[in-house]
Amino acid sequence: MEGEFYSLIPAILMLVLVLLTRKVLLSLGAGIIVGALMLHNFNILETMKEVGIAFQNIFYHVEDGFQVGNLYLLLFLLLLGIITAFMTASGGSKAFGDWAIKKVKSRRGAQLMPSFLGILIFIDDYFNSLAVGQVARPVTDRHKVSRAKLAYFIDSTSAPITVITPISSWGAYIIGTLGAIFIANDVTTYQPLEAFVKMIPMNMYAFAAILLVFLVAIFNINVGPMKKHETRAIKTGELYDEAKGNIAGDLKTTISVHEHGKIMHLIIPIGVLVAGTIIAMLWTGYLGTEGQATILSLFENTNVNLSLFTGGLLAVIVASILYGFQKRPKTNFFSIYKEGIRSMLPAIYILILAWMIGTIIDRLETGVFLAELVEKAAISPNYLALLLFIVAGFMALATGTSWGTFGIMLPIAAQIAVVSDVSLILPAMAAVLAGSVFGDHCSPISDTSILSSTGAGSNHIDHVITQLPYAFISAFAAGVGYLVLGLTGLVSIGLVATLATIILIAFLLVISNNKKTA
Repeated sequence: MEGEFYSLIPAILMLVLVLLTRKVLLSLGAGIIVGALMLHNFNILETMKEVGIAFQNIFYHVEDGFQVGNLYLLLFLLLLGIITAFMTASGGSKAFGDWAIKKVKSRRGAQLMPSFLGILIFIDDYFNSLAVGQVARPVTDRHKVSRAKLAYFIDSTSAPITVITPISSWGAYIIGTLGAIFIANDVTTYQPLEAFVKMIPMNMYAFAAILLVFLVAIFNINVGPMKKHETRAIKTGELYDEAKGNIAGDLKTTISVHEHGKIMHLIIPIGVLVAGTIIAMLWTGYLGTEGQATILSLFENTNVNLSLFTGGLLAVIVASILYGFQKRPKTNFFSIYKEGIRSMLPAIYILILAWMIGTIIDRLETGVFLAELVEKAAISPNYLALLLFIVAGFMALATGTSWGTFGIMLPIAAQIAVVSDVSLILPAMAAVLAGSVFGDHCSPISDTSILSSTGAGSNHIDHVITQLPYAFISAFAAGVGYLVLGLTGLVSIGLVATLATIILIAFLLVISNNKKTA
């Protein structure tokens, strides 16, 4: 069943179960088991072995050895939980919230804060997702902004900004990939960096998603399930559905807040986390670069997960020292460490199962099947970008990985463009990048979405479900843009059409909302 239509079944089953049950662990587990059964023609013993291998591969792969990067990321999540616990116990989060409530005096301002932070922290999507949540959550909580909406702001700025920024982990990876593609297809018209910069305005979805985030923040646009979360938050102060059990990144009341906490007890650990991570990224990039080091080579060769772990460890040490210097702390160190680790376990469970089903889907060659559909499709070259945007979106949705979709679809997009019309090579590859981010935003097994839920302290499935309408609005606008690009051949007109569509839809939603409240 590998590389055939049937390879879509585990991904589709998982998505349907997520929508019907809202239970992510159950849905992921079902997808893993069904996929393993399909791989081994429903042989129970071999299926059990396959599931065991999928779990083992997270930590140790027979061909590649220990998966140190995965271990670093999991450890970083635990460290982030401990940092959060210390910032709470020290009173730093409360002090920052008290200060911010005086500076940020409206829900609009509270919603704009994570939106702007999401744009400013463009170095890496993982780092963005977790750092923005830690800084913005005290403010959005005070203004009764639901955790689901905060997660949307984080998720819908992190990947879109990193995918269009050359100086980021995503940008460096894409630029490196472009270089290999150009060599393989004898394309000498562009240099990789030049091509990436020219592709930026062709990434219609990224601009649509970012613009929609700010319109949602400014005009308080609540679409679909988001209305329920926002209404509950405003009326009751309940920022998430407490009946759904533990929320990743959220602390229990077992930690007592120090009454003399200061803003520095939050700002200094976060500052150390940011500075330590960025310095570690530059250093590991320097160590991994052969020959002359440039800013692009540093980000291309950086070890993001090791850098996150390094920054997190330094921040925990600093937060521990600051707490130790406080007079009469109410909670002992062991309880803080324990509670911080406990708060991150839901995210780790989801992440591990997401990695496992990603391995199963990869073995079923779901991505290969979708890629072959594109190669066989008889479509006018003018609409190649639109087709690639749709297919890349579905592939990222099914597989839960933008980068995996890049790796499969970018070379195929280039090959098709070279054969049909070489002038379409940049729009075709830009459409792949755009579709990959769109699919990533819709997938419950996306790393970035999981970490955005964690950073916001939101139930993960609530985040996925509430973000879907906004992602589809942005995707529709991007589709309009790629259609206009196909009709006119002008990137500028296509981008204007995308942004105009977003503004028009937002305007209609605001009018509709005003009529209902009148």
